[in-house]
Amino acid sequence: MEEKKKEIILKKEIFGKEIFFHFNNWAEQANFSVSATMGRSMVFVTGVMAKNENSQLDYLPLKVEYEEKYYAAGKIKGSRFIRREARPSDEAIWAARMIDRAIRPLFPKKFNREVQIINTVLSWDGENDPDVLALLATSFGLFISDIPWQGPIAALRVGKIENKFIVNPTYKERERSQIDVLFSAVKKDNKILLNMIDGSFREAKRSEIFNAFLFIKPYLEELIDFQIEEGKKISQKKIFIEKDFLESEKIDPRMQDFLRKKLKEAFFQEKKEERTEKIEMVKKEFFSSFNIPEDKISIFENFINEELKNLLEEEVLNKNKRPDGRTPDQMRKISSQINVLPRTHGSALFSRGQTRVLSIVTLGAPSDVQLLEGMEISGKKRFLHHYNFPPYCAGETQPLKAPSRREIGHGMLAERALLPLVPDFENFPYTIRVVSEVLSSNGSTSMASVCSSSLALWDAGVPLERMVAGIAFGLVKKEEKYKILTDIQGPEDHFGNMDFKIAGTKKGITAIQMDVKIEGIEEEIFKEILVKSKSVLKEILETMEKTLKEKKGLSPFAPRVFVIQIDPEKIRDVIGPGGKMINEIIEECGVVIDIEPSGKIFVTTEDEKAGEKAINWIRNITRKIEPGEVFYGKVKKLFPFGVLVEILPGQDGLLHISNLKRVGINNISKNFKVGQIIPVKVLAIDELGRINLGLKK
Repeated sequence: MEEKKKEIILKKEIFGKEIFFHFNNWAEQANFSVSATMGRSMVFVTGVMAKNENSQLDYLPLKVEYEEKYYAAGKIKGSRFIRREARPSDEAIWAARMIDRAIRPLFPKKFNREVQIINTVLSWDGENDPDVLALLATSFGLFISDIPWQGPIAALRVGKIENKFIVNPTYKERERSQIDVLFSAVKKDNKILLNMIDGSFREAKRSEIFNAFLFIKPYLEELIDFQIEEGKKISQKKIFIEKDFLESEKIDPRMQDFLRKKLKEAFFQEKKEERTEKIEMVKKEFFSSFNIPEDKISIFENFINEELKNLLEEEVLNKNKRPDGRTPDQMRKISSQINVLPRTHGSALFSRGQTRVLSIVTLGAPSDVQLLEGMEISGKKRFLHHYNFPPYCAGETQPLKAPSRREIGHGMLAERALLPLVPDFENFPYTIRVVSEVLSSNGSTSMASVCSSSLALWDAGVPLERMVAGIAFGLVKKEEKYKILTDIQGPEDHFGNMDFKIAGTKKGITAIQMDVKIEGIEEEIFKEILVKSKSVLKEILETMEKTLKEKKGLSPFAPRVFVIQIDPEKIRDVIGPGGKMINEIIEECGVVIDIEPSGKIFVTTEDEKAGEKAINWIRNITRKIEPGEVFYGKVKKLFPFGVLVEILPGQDGLLHISNLKRVGINNISKNFKVGQIIPVKVLAIDELGRINLGLKK
């Protein structure tokens, strides 16, 4: 009988919180399986590597999944008929992308075996976010496994409450925090290099963000050293990566000379389509001239890409020249336009070079909120930003499918960049949806969608305190020499070393997302980009503001929301028996009514007069009647003992026969008809709220 491997448990304390790593061989057929626990939150991570290499691929086929299980939170969710977890939530997709962005650059260049990492949240305590645990467990698992990988990495979240930085804040602490940023880093030559950042801020100062990194830096180094020290004791031998054709065979120098001359001429073009077309022509000529066999074309494609990367490095680092002729600090031409669609609530078009995004705003009733139901969250969401990247924007033909992970991730990034400037519900009681349609793509479409969405919100009449803009910085680096590129476009993103997206206002930063294609960047580069971003974002914002005219009100096509506060005890009167009263108001006025337990009522309608009518109706139903008031009421029912009169919608009083006899009326059916309008006076209101009426002559 085969002896089972003994479970290994490692513990590391960071900022007063203990993190446990369990190497338990639960998934014994995987290349590695490890779980990480903090508090009562636990993530189980597995990694599997394909048995054979795929020499036809010129990229790493890495798949990262992040699964939120309802049982982890002690919940049974889903529809009445389907209780299984369905598609991953947007938050789970974000977590998977975050892990992917951190680990991908550390796989060897020529490695093309398929690798799948699955992060499963097994337990969730409602305090500790499992996403950081998932990334740490992934790093530790890859480091000790036989999968080729040049880690480990460390990742920690930083918050700031009452001017004090904290590590891995709880959910409640994050709600109070001025910053919420996750830093991931590697350690090379005794230096900490940043390899991934994902952060949301409430218009934070750049110095505050940099200080957050300086604060977390020693803790990141601790975690990396811990993995190296403990991991060496239990690590496996990494598999051997076979050299590909280009490394095992000597390249004909004539090939390099041919490509150098031809590619340089083709690569440096202002327009994307001209560049793409000319590079394809060079490839065809190269394959034909050197009789490259079909089965080796994909390998030589890699060779051509390396030459293009070398060209970019040489021209940028030595001549300050970029593919479209710009200098490193130069932005492309910016233009913007608002009110571009005739009937929507708000719209704007933003262009930066060949990148062009159209954003459309729709304002809805409070009840139009998105209901959130997931492992970590249950609630309502009133501000939504959705990002679409149709195939035509890249000049391609592809089947239209559900939003990709990239589209969801870019949409969430822009949403987080805009959210700090969206007015709160008390001041603007609307559900707000923004959709950004990428019309043309040549780099940094997510940051262009921040700009166009900000303009579209203004066009719809959403009272933003300040405009928000976004920009992407790139990096070309060779050994110690580097250049930061402002406003990167397609080839600089593809062949460059970094994509640093940053959004904010003239007051401060609202969002950052960075990933790299190299091991990482030094803190000096991080600081330099933060400094550069101030003048760049200011220039974009000033250009956008020129588009805006005088301050405008709500779009004429947007619905109007009327608000009235009533006594919570009166809510039942507005609803009526079985919902009769509220349905009558909705049907007669053509409005949408939302009622909060606090007694706040929202009436939403596209017809202002209908809204006023509904509000007055509700006001009359719920207002306090005083003795001595006179009404012209409608006779509702006749009884032997008196007449029931509706003096206000939903408020009835009794005209008792004893009061009628005093004015000489003895026969009720002879003197009154149902539906008749009669003048009445409130005589008294008893302790049960019953209204006693008298006939007013």
